[in-house]
Amino acid sequence: MALTKAQIVETICNQIGFTQKRSSEIVETLLEIIKSTLESGEDVLISNFGKFCVKHKGERRGRNPATGEAMMLAPRKIVTFNCSGKLRDRIDG
Repeated sequence: MALTKAQIVETICNQIGFTQKRSSEIVETLLEIIKSTLESGEDVLISNFGKFCVKHKGERRGRNPATGEAMMLAPRKIVTFNCSGKLRDRIDG
């Protein structure tokens, strides 16, 4: 089961004591900062958590799964995440 934005807001309410509205504003503001930074092409580094990077994928050959027809896929940008060593160690236990 995935952690949802609503669950993050609820956790902030319970652990810090902010109101539901204030907690939601904090989460939305944080996510908006991350989105706008990535949109501008910059990386987002969160110490002891990881790094979000924007990478460029060039044009490549693909296939339409419905028809099997070969086609060229347009270049695009993707977001990748590399976790920090400390986070990796916590996950590995």
